Amino acid sequence: MDITNSNMTYNTHRLKNGLRIIHLPRMGEVVYCGYAIDAGSRDEMDGEEGLAHFCEHTTFKGTERRSPLQVINTLELVGGELNAFTTKEDTFYYAAILRQHFAKAVDLLSDIVFSSVYPEHELEKEKEVVCDEIDSYRDSPAELIYDEYENIVFSHHSIGHNVLGEKETVRAFTTADCLRFTRRMYRPERCVFYVSGNVDFRMLVRRLEKAFGDTHESRAGEVFESRREGEYAFRGMKEELLGARMDDSEQMTHQSHVMIGTVFHGDIEKYRLPLFVLNNILGGPSMNSRLNLSLRERRGLVYNVESNMTEYTDALLWTVYFGCDPHDVNRCIRLVKRELHSLAKSPLTLRTLNAAKRQLKGQIALSAENAENYAISMAKQYLHKGTQKSIPRLLENVDAVSPESIHRLASECLSDERLFTLVFS
Repeated sequence: MDITNSNMTYNTHRLKNGLRIIHLPRMGEVVYCGYAIDAGSRDEMDGEEGLAHFCEHTTFKGTERRSPLQVINTLELVGGELNAFTTKEDTFYYAAILRQHFAKAVDLLSDIVFSSVYPEHELEKEKEVVCDEIDSYRDSPAELIYDEYENIVFSHHSIGHNVLGEKETVRAFTTADCLRFTRRMYRPERCVFYVSGNVDFRMLVRRLEKAFGDTHESRAGEVFESRREGEYAFRGMKEELLGARMDDSEQMTHQSHVMIGTVFHGDIEKYRLPLFVLNNILGGPSMNSRLNLSLRERRGLVYNVESNMTEYTDALLWTVYFGCDPHDVNRCIRLVKRELHSLAKSPLTLRTLNAAKRQLKGQIALSAENAENYAISMAKQYLHKGTQKSIPRLLENVDAVSPESIHRLASECLSDERLFTLVFS
């Protein structure tokens, strides 16, 4: 299927218990499906830091009618794949399976999401697995700096703390903690079941109705605590360097790691598309991005430099990351800011912007060919925005971005006084 040119027709439905269903018909023998749940680390209460991720791990450790081994074997024995991940705003449990075994996937996914029992003896084993994951993450400053940066920028807000949590907190989690969190957050009205593949939609709806039966009905009027309300307490910093929390002797690293960026909040929709285009021009995946040309190709100062746009439901985080020799940190920072100043100084020419748009649209089209990633992206958009993903519409929106909108964004929002800088050295 040519995703960029086809007129996609999604099938959608809402069950009586509030569960939303979205289906993208797609030819082929493989079906991608799963539950997208509006529950992430920013929904944790005080003392629960890391619990959303821990529940994701331990949801596979047995249900009311399946042992941990049965959970693993249900799809694996027929060549399927079962996996999960947790972010700051959502949790996904998903599968890839041959079409003939699709019913098994629906039944298993529904069972683990809504009927897991979190047995204490299994939790004790998994705590060490998660603690090893935390240690592994801390051994990689190039990854750790992203979490540390957000923790500082989103100061005193639940969106700031990292998804994995701390080992001391993880080791204290109990069966009761997991059940409390999942009963609070893993509710049908907070979930989307998504499917990309060649399955009959009416059959899909019937299977999900059967999976729930008369249980898991929404309880109207119940109020659940949430951490999503309220404004962020942004740190009031200008361009000074934030103090690093590690040094070379402790981490056995030979590079300095640097992150520069800013946060957009309030009416984020007016920033989204111009920032999407600007980000790709500056530090997108192509080797001809401006930052890669400046820091790596022309001067050989870095192995990797990239910019990233992270979207939350109520904020946009834009960052530049690079690793370099400690003696080159200040020089690299100046070069990054030079590129930002160039965009703020004068608008791009139409020729330059149109070339950047062609490149970005090609990347979008190539990315859409990955059926599993597209299905997850489709589910995420439907979960948080209630809208259906459309590549043609996205391409039209990219075409509508003007030189003036990028110039205004760069001059107003990427000036030195708006930037936050963190250095690990």
